[in-house]
Amino acid sequence: MGLTPVRLAGVPAAPGVARGPWVHVRRRDLPLGGRVASGAVEDEEARLRDAANAAADDLMALSERVGAEGHEDEAAIFMAHAAMAWDPTLVEVAATRIREQGEDGVAAIQASGASAAAQLAALDDPLLAARSADVLDVADRIARILAGLPTDEVTLADPSVVVAEDLSPSMTATLPREHILGILLEGGSPTAHAAILARAYGIPAVVAAPAALAALAAAGSGADVAIDGGTGEVVVAPDADTVAEFDARAVLHALARSADAAEAGLAAVTTDGVEVTLLANIGTPAEAGPARALGARGVGLFRTEFLFLERSTPPTEDEQAAAYREAVEAFGGDPVTIRLLDIGGDKPIPYLPMPAEENPFLGVRALRLAHDRPEVFVTQLRACYRAAVAGPVKVMAPMVADAGDVMLLLALATRARDELAGEVVAIGPVDLGVMLEIPSAVLSADAWFGNVAFASLGTNDLTQYALAVDRGNPALERYRDAMHPAVLRLIAMAADSAARAGISLSVCGEMGGDPAAALALVGLGVRQLSMGTASLPAVRRAIRGATASTLAETAALALHDRSAAEARARFSALLPA
Repeated sequence: MGLTPVRLAGVPAAPGVARGPWVHVRRRDLPLGGRVASGAVEDEEARLRDAANAAADDLMALSERVGAEGHEDEAAIFMAHAAMAWDPTLVEVAATRIREQGEDGVAAIQASGASAAAQLAALDDPLLAARSADVLDVADRIARILAGLPTDEVTLADPSVVVAEDLSPSMTATLPREHILGILLEGGSPTAHAAILARAYGIPAVVAAPAALAALAAAGSGADVAIDGGTGEVVVAPDADTVAEFDARAVLHALARSADAAEAGLAAVTTDGVEVTLLANIGTPAEAGPARALGARGVGLFRTEFLFLERSTPPTEDEQAAAYREAVEAFGGDPVTIRLLDIGGDKPIPYLPMPAEENPFLGVRALRLAHDRPEVFVTQLRACYRAAVAGPVKVMAPMVADAGDVMLLLALATRARDELAGEVVAIGPVDLGVMLEIPSAVLSADAWFGNVAFASLGTNDLTQYALAVDRGNPALERYRDAMHPAVLRLIAMAADSAARAGISLSVCGEMGGDPAAALALVGLGVRQLSMGTASLPAVRRAIRGATASTLAETAALALHDRSAAEARARFSALLPA
């Protein structure tokens, strides 16, 4: 009698279907950290610094290898990892532990990496929280060099589904891709760099699949495993029917990928001729290339926090200008919208100490910090003006509540521009705009929309504030739906105000990448939608299969629905089959 199939649910991380034998991949355990003799502290510190430099050199070599294979955007990941190894923060904390606590280099760098990773993992933003894996990867590499262990040691003899508790970005990049059918992880995140690399290499991947290793161990090494990286489904020891099902899915996925590539150049135009501009949300310049390849006509949200985290000192103006310019150049003339720094009590930064707040989501964050630390935002704005020499740049301020915040933004921009003019530094034109994520901003927009060039709805926070739903509390998930009629009414008000002021309005929250919600936004008058890259094909198809007049009529009805579920059902019925 054959094995009974075991179905598991994970999180989709890289689209595609894989089926076949599996291999549990794991690195050799590091030795437990020890103590260093009191007379050898200076030598141990020197060993630590040498290992950090060696790790940085290894990572630069890996970056060059990945870039030479045609994955230039992904190569930037390892260039950033090399910068982490060179950055004094990680090593200095470890060196202090060697001096003050007598730990050896292996123990000290592991503790330093774990502390920095824990700070990142606690952040509410999943993109930034996922960077904790990068810090651990760099610290692990330094520790392995100190311990004399190989840093990249994974081999696969035959085509297999790679299974692991988690995979570091460097392990993912150095796996023999000709033998990888797919990747299945018990941990991990779809926003982690390991998942980003899997998507870049076209490797199906499922992450956060609890009990996967136990189920595979129970089935035995001779059993196959099937994964669907688009749905997160996992089947251990699939029977004949399941094999046929997943093989059919693989064929459909291949056809869908061909269709996505073929349609990437098509405009998102409704059947009655209304065009909607599709933009991308990105968190690093490396994400620009894949977004453009799937048809993004620019960037509607460039999160800049990645530049400010994982370091002991703020990024210089030159560093910022180079990063922004890289994204601008990648889009070849399409506009890139840069969001000013959005940090606060929920996104702490060591070199910007702020008092703890009981409710940081309603506290001193984002543009509100500019009252006490204007120089941080002036430097960032200077970098944006410099990057605008390479192409069209738009800059938007988060957490704008009223006209006073708008005047603050304009004053900061004027100061930045005047300083650069006085220094005879080349700059380009920049459109200034705001994020609409506080209900008061939407309700008062008519009074100050004439002072800005554009506005973008941050529907994640707008929903949180309008519905009194903490985004970080999973117990409230059933309340958190941007299709709630109250949120739709706020969006309708914003669209009407923007039309009266003659400025453009976009959406950059998760709502823009939800096909049913995207149809609602078009029906409410929004003509620019920004979203994660993976959502572009489905949203484009939804819009191309809809009629704008019907969407407007449906939106008018949805404003009077009693619940988010009712409004969502209206637009779900309009999605293509």
